[in-house]
Amino acid sequence: MAGKNVNLTIQGSNVIMENGILKLTMSQPDGALTGIQYGGMKNLLDTKLTQSQRGYWDINWNLPGGGDRYLLLKGTEFNIISSNNDRIEVSFRSICDPSERGTTLPLSVDKRFILRSGISGFYCYAIYERLAGWPAFDLVQTRLVFKLRRELFHYMAITDEKQRIMPMPEDLSPRRCKVLALPESVLLTNPINPALKGEVDDKYQYSMDNKDGGVHGWISSDPIVGFWIIFPSNEFRNGGPTKQNLTVHTGPAALAMFHGTHYIGDDIVANFREGEAWRKVFGPVFIYLNSTPSVSKAHHLWIDAKRQRLVEETTWPYNFVSSPYFLTTKERGSASGRLFVQDRYVSGALIPAKSAYVGLATARTEGSWQTESKGYQFWVSTDSNGTFTINNVVPGVYAVHGWVPGFIGDYLSNVLVTIFPGSEIQLGNITFSPPRDGPTLWEIGFPDRTAMGFFVPNPNPSYINKLYINSPEKFRQYGLWDRYTDTHPESDQVFVIGVNDSKKDWFFAHVTRRQKNNSYTSTTWQIKFNLASVKKGPYKLRLSIASSNHSDLQVRVNDPNGGHPLYEVFDLGSDSTIARHGIHGLYQLISIDVYSSLLVKGDNTIYLTQASEGNQFLGLLYDYLRLEGPAD
Repeated sequence: MAGKNVNLTIQGSNVIMENGILKLTMSQPDGALTGIQYGGMKNLLDTKLTQSQRGYWDINWNLPGGGDRYLLLKGTEFNIISSNNDRIEVSFRSICDPSERGTTLPLSVDKRFILRSGISGFYCYAIYERLAGWPAFDLVQTRLVFKLRRELFHYMAITDEKQRIMPMPEDLSPRRCKVLALPESVLLTNPINPALKGEVDDKYQYSMDNKDGGVHGWISSDPIVGFWIIFPSNEFRNGGPTKQNLTVHTGPAALAMFHGTHYIGDDIVANFREGEAWRKVFGPVFIYLNSTPSVSKAHHLWIDAKRQRLVEETTWPYNFVSSPYFLTTKERGSASGRLFVQDRYVSGALIPAKSAYVGLATARTEGSWQTESKGYQFWVSTDSNGTFTINNVVPGVYAVHGWVPGFIGDYLSNVLVTIFPGSEIQLGNITFSPPRDGPTLWEIGFPDRTAMGFFVPNPNPSYINKLYINSPEKFRQYGLWDRYTDTHPESDQVFVIGVNDSKKDWFFAHVTRRQKNNSYTSTTWQIKFNLASVKKGPYKLRLSIASSNHSDLQVRVNDPNGGHPLYEVFDLGSDSTIARHGIHGLYQLISIDVYSSLLVKGDNTIYLTQASEGNQFLGLLYDYLRLEGPAD
C-alpha cells in the first residue's frame, strides 16, 4: 500500500514515529512504548498504567545458586539506526558493566522498533548479547508485553475456535473473584460483565504450541480496532515447535513470548557459564493494526489478521532490518531430504514419514531440542511422501532432529550438518528406526507425544470456562485433576487389554486421589492382559510419557506388594502441565526390560504406581504404552 513518508520527531523525553496510518510514542532512553495512536483512538495502550507498564520488554533471570530476579529491560542510550522516507529504525540499548558483579544483569540488550511507509503496523526485535569474560547467569524468561485499553479491548482471538469476550482486570480483585488452588486461577463471583459470572479465568487456558500459533490479539469496541501480534517465524523461540507459550490474558494483555520455561520446567533454562559469549536476535515480530467502521464486520479483523500472518511468513526473513546480526535470505542456507521410518514389525519396507516434524537444532542428543534455548531452531513438516525442505537457515553446525506421529522416540542424525550462506544441502534419504525390540503384544493409545487419545472428563460444573465446552481442547478446563477422584472414588483404574477402550477408560492424567480430608494420596493403575504362552528372553515395556510433574513412578509385574519395583524413578519432570491445563509437556520415553520369569501363561497384571503425594498437581500424562515380546 502506497503511503505517506515516515517521520521521526524527538520531543523532550519522547521519541515519536508516524507514517500517516499510526503514530508511536516511546520514552527515551529507556525505550518503553507509551502510546500507539491509530484508527481514531488516541492511544491503544492502557493510559491508567504508568508509562513503563504499557508496552515493554522484561526478563526473569538469576545468578547461579541465587534467587529469581525480575527486571524491566530499560535502555540507557537512544540511537537512530536508519531513517529515510520509507523506513525508520530506532534503538534503545542498555550496555552491561561486567565489573558490577552480583547486582547487574550480565547481558546487553538492544531493543529495536521499525516503522515503514504504508504499513499498518510496526516491527519489534531485540539483540541480546554477552561478551567473553562476563559473569555466569541463568536466563529463565524474556518477552514483549502490551497492555491495552481496559475499557475498550474486551474480545480476544487466538484461533478460529478460541475467541471470546474476556473479563476485566478489576474482576481479578478479591471482591469480584475467588482464588482457586492454582493462584493464577480465579472463579468469577461478581464480574463487571454478569454474563461471565461463575466462570474460571486463567491465563494458562490460552496457551498455544509454537507450531499452532502465529497470530493472536484483541478487538476493541467503539472504535472497532484490532491489535495483533504476528510471529513470522519461530526460529528464535526456545524449545522447538511443541513448546507451549502464553498468548493473551485478562489485562487486556497481549504477549510475545520469546524464551520461557512454561510446560517444560527448569531443564529449559539457558545456563551461561562464567566467561561464555553469546548473541541472539529475538524477532522481529510484527504488531499489526486493523479497523472497521461496521460492528457487523468486526470478525473480519480476525480474518484479515490471519491473511496478514501469511504475508509476513512469505516475506521472512525481512530485508529491511538494519542489524547485521539479523541475516537476510542470501546470507542463509537450506537443507532438503526425505524421511523414512524403518520398523520391521510394522512393514517389511521403508515407510515414508508422512506429516513428520524435521528440524535443525544445535542440540546434540535425542529429543534435547525440547530444552535447547541458546541457538536458533528451524522446523518443517514433511509431505505425504516424507519429503521436506528447511529454508532460511542461519549458518552454523546443526544436528537433524525429528519425530513421527504414530511412532515413539526421537530421530537424531549421525552426522552434523554445516550450513553456509547460500548453501543448499541435500540430505538425501534419511531413516528413523524408532525404539523396537520385538513384536507388539498390546498397546494403549496412539503415539503423538500428547495424551489426546485418552479419556478427558467433563469439568466440574462449578469450574467452567465456556470457551471449552464441546471443544476438542476440553483438557483446558480447570480442575480436571480432581475429576479422577470423582470417576474413581474408591478404587483405582483397571484397564483390561482387549476389553477396555483407551478413549473411554484410560484417564488422561495419572494423578493423586483426593481424600475426604482434602489430602492427596498416591494411586496405582492396573493393566491386565493375557498371554497364550511365555517365551524365553526379555519382554520390553515402553512408556511414552507426554508430561510429568514431580512424579515418583513405580512399575511392578504380577506382584502389587513387591518390596522392590521392577522399575522406579523419583521426581520425574517439573513441567507443571497438569496444573496449567495442558495435554503435553516435556516428552520422555521409558523402556523397561520385563524378564520372562515375571510373566505367566494366562492372566498377567502390570501395576503402575504414581507414588508422589501431597497435592493435586503431582503426576504424569502417558502418551502411549506398549508391551513387546522377545525378538523373533
